[in-house]
Amino acid sequence: MHIQVNLDALLLERHMTLTELAAAVDITIANLSILKTGKARAIRFSTLAKLCAALECQPGDILQYVQ
Repeated sequence: MHIQVNLDALLLERHMTLTELAAAVDITIANLSILKTGKARAIRFSTLAKLCAALECQPGDILQYVQ
């Protein structure tokens, strides 16, 4: 059981690069990469809200619980 991060799929669907998303959300590419690869231990709600705004999605589109 774990939380899966679906940023790759969302970026692909929106024809957006990690660099473009990092600039839109004002987060470093390194920190965004840690989140994208599923190595992050936590995410601030404010960061999640910025990601949702930039990607025009809901938190459940980014994060998914996998059994």
